[in-house]
Amino acid sequence: MSDSKVVHVIDDDVDVRQSLAFLLSAAGLAVRTHDSAVAFLKALPTLQDGCIVTDIRMPEMDGLELQKRLKEMKIDMPVIVITGHGDVHLAVSAMKSGAVDFIEKPFDDEALLSAIQAALTQHSDDRRRQSLVAEVRKRLKALSEREKEVLNGLVAGKPNKIIAYELGISARTVEVYRANVMTKMQADSLSELVRMALIDAGPG
Repeated sequence: MSDSKVVHVIDDDVDVRQSLAFLLSAAGLAVRTHDSAVAFLKALPTLQDGCIVTDIRMPEMDGLELQKRLKEMKIDMPVIVITGHGDVHLAVSAMKSGAVDFIEKPFDDEALLSAIQAALTQHSDDRRRQSLVAEVRKRLKALSEREKEVLNGLVAGKPNKIIAYELGISARTVEVYRANVMTKMQADSLSELVRMALIDAGPG
């Protein structure tokens, strides 16, 4: 999938698709429309990343079933569902299944645009974090067992002398390992090194 973000509009009503495409394009967003959830899933392998705006009530496959399928496929594009009057219970179900927002018809243009921009921003932040965590874990794997022990001591806030005592090595040797850890982790400072270790320990 490309780095450029696309809003995928899924609705069986051609008028809704066209009006949404016009609204989003006018707001400077890239748009691709799909006349059904089934058509969207068929095209999915070739689609650009972004977010999904889908009607919740559609023939063949509704918005809730689409969400379920996306989750099974481990597709993490944020989903915004469009609901009609009296469909609040469906909207709540969609939110519980992972939808980032729901917009009721007739929807306010600005409310929809704000929801889409928020979803795209959050998605980009999540992707950046995932990429960073993966890179940190890759660097950690390159450390020797002794280097990991020294790193754990540093993250725990222990001075070199204490780390040396606990590991049964000299303080000078700890300094060598510490320098190796900084190099392998590509950290310019101890604070950056600690931040990397905490990122890896966190969610994601």
